[in-house]
Amino acid sequence: MSEPTSAPRPTALRAIHEKAGAALVDFAGWLMPLRYDSETAEHKAVREAAGLFDLSHMGEIRLTGPDAARALDHALVGHLSQVKPGKARYTMITNADGGVMDDLIVYRLGEEEYLVVANAANADVVAEALLERAAGFDVKVTDESAEYSLIAVQGPRAVEILAPLTDADLDSIRYYAGYEHTVAGVPALLARTGYTGEDGFEIFVRPADRAVEVWEALVAAGADKGLVPAGLSARDTLRLEAGMPLYGQELTSDLTPFDAGLGRVVKFDKEGDFVGRAALEEAARTARPRRLIGLVARGRRPLRRGQDVLRDGAVVGSITSGAPSPTLGRPIAMAYVDGELDTTTGAFTVDVRGRGEDVDVVELPFYQRQA
Repeated sequence: MSEPTSAPRPTALRAIHEKAGAALVDFAGWLMPLRYDSETAEHKAVREAAGLFDLSHMGEIRLTGPDAARALDHALVGHLSQVKPGKARYTMITNADGGVMDDLIVYRLGEEEYLVVANAANADVVAEALLERAAGFDVKVTDESAEYSLIAVQGPRAVEILAPLTDADLDSIRYYAGYEHTVAGVPALLARTGYTGEDGFEIFVRPADRAVEVWEALVAAGADKGLVPAGLSARDTLRLEAGMPLYGQELTSDLTPFDAGLGRVVKFDKEGDFVGRAALEEAARTARPRRLIGLVARGRRPLRRGQDVLRDGAVVGSITSGAPSPTLGRPIAMAYVDGELDTTTGAFTVDVRGRGEDVDVVELPFYQRQA
């Protein structure tokens, strides 16, 4: 007899999503909108105007105290003590073998205060690891995930839509910065970050139920500017076009940051030891056993996760993420291949249900917005 499973947890915006006709699915234990109507239309709206996302499934862990910076330098691969208040840093938490446990964004809110944002599926693991690794430091670690809602407005018209609703001078908030402001009269951490490859903002709202006010104000402000609500499907194709890794696909506990081509996030110049340092130093010294590449299909058959990548008929790797690209008009994919493989020669194909699909190897990202 199978064990009963708990129902997925709804966000504070569930009723709004249902009223808008969203298809809701269980994602990492949360009831999240997959799409509202057409995922392609939602994708294109983000590229051309703006999209509105409910990201309340993400985890938020706060560290406060005199040793907050030192504790994070020990717990994570980044040099977080170098981050100035009001700024953010993309980083990772690894295990002792250098494998990625999660990729994170860390906001420094003050001299002795940080907010660590983790992926939904890993939020509990990250919170537990930070609590364990903070032992011996004068710091308090608090998992505040249940207290927050997170809304993102992304796209070229994001500033235009958000500006009338906030007391912030949006032009003064640079990329990877976040400050306490109000949005629609609601106190929030307003950050210029995102996961779409477009300009935009992420709005951390506490208490969580006040997200309803913020969402409704943004919908009204964007009604004549092309803003549409967007779900997980559009978010996935947007991040794929932008070459951004997804935990569980491009990043896993069996891969180091160097495998993913993200060795730059590992900072060996900081004082003291950090978890995974010895293994990561070895990974930095040795040839990468695998390499992440981009693929663009010449035909129309979709490229999907798990399909084999072949060069001249021999299997050389496997797709980690793949989907039709609304922007390029072709199927695209990211794949891991042999780290020493010369991708400039040979005929590359992908095994799509037993038949080879011709592909071109390209540099990542597939899409990069114009500044």
